[in-house]
Amino acid sequence: QVQLLESGGGLVQAGGSLRFSCAASGRSFSCYAIGWFRQAPGKELEFVAAISASGGTTYYADSVKGRFTISRDNSKNLVYLQMNSLRPEDAAIYYCARRMYAVHTILVRGYHYWGQGTQVTVSS
Repeated sequence: QVQLLESGGGLVQAGGSLRFSCAASGRSFSCYAIGWFRQAPGKELEFVAAISASGGTTYYADSVKGRFTISRDNSKNLVYLQMNSLRPEDAAIYYCARRMYAVHTILVRGYHYWGQGTQVTVSS
């Protein structure tokens, strides 16, 4: 049984920083790519960032490039999303998700396991 649990959400002022963690259960964590997605009220789920199984490749949505950093620690079954220079438009529920493959994708349907999400509120 694969479970993903996000933590680290909260309220932050515009320009501030937050770091999310995604803890994964299940075997062979290091074999699978992980992605972060977000959904703002009234909007569709959108891709934020992804990291390959080894951690050697990362990919970002244009809207967060240069501000967010995804990383992973396969020895601890953890993936992180460091978010800097937060903007009001970054406010959303953020989800981590795991693929069944080592390489990443930006497609929602490419991820098979999802966490419950963690809320970010950005005050202006």
